[in-house]
Amino acid sequence: MSIRPLGDRVLVKPLKEEEVTKSGIVLPDTVDKEKKTEGEIIALGEGEKLSKLNLKAGMKILFKKGWDDDIKFNGEEFKILDHDEILAVIE
Repeated sequence: MSIRPLGDRVLVKPLKEEEVTKSGIVLPDTVDKEKKTEGEIIALGEGEKLSKLNLKAGMKILFKKGWDDDIKFNGEEFKILDHDEILAVIE
């Protein structure tokens, strides 16, 4: 069983990143960090707008934080994003 996003949506696995202050203090996930984050594309829908972005599974992306849908599947956390929530591809 797998998840296949529909239309112009993307299934992304967020990459966990720890933020450390200059003094070496690790900030927990509960601290409101910047409103963008990184993730890896797991699956893509077949929407027309999404196909113009030339994205592929396995690419690392930068996306807006907070407007996405969080889901849990097989014990892992994923996000489903609309095509316009993707800000950049990380190369």
